[in-house]
Amino acid sequence: MLKAVIVDSSAISRGLLNTVLTDGSYEVVGHTHTSTQGYALLQKHHPHIFCIALEQMEDGNNIVEQVRASMPKTMIFLVSGALDAGTIQSALARGVHGFIVKPFKADAVLKTIRSTVIAIVKKNSQP
Repeated sequence: MLKAVIVDSSAISRGLLNTVLTDGSYEVVGHTHTSTQGYALLQKHHPHIFCIALEQMEDGNNIVEQVRASMPKTMIFLVSGALDAGTIQSALARGVHGFIVKPFKADAVLKTIRSTVIAIVKKNSQP
């Protein structure tokens, strides 16, 4: 079972995403509202998936870069209700693997994560 950590300032969003992931057979090992606490959870649980809201990603703590450096195999998903081309490009350049759009639609969230996992596995298994 793949483990996940959720970082979002909205308790409602954290709860909804937690439910979607749990119902989709992922193990949510922790969730919090700040990038600093999210990084601590990451270090403690070593999740496969790290879901972080745009606001926490842009809070000046360089969380994506810290995750990339310390846990390069962890897949990072940006969670936001406002994704434009510039935000997506910037996030990809920083090392984000995928995007989860608010408001959450369970099937779309799970399909996004599943397709990202498959793409990374395929990429890593090629010679």
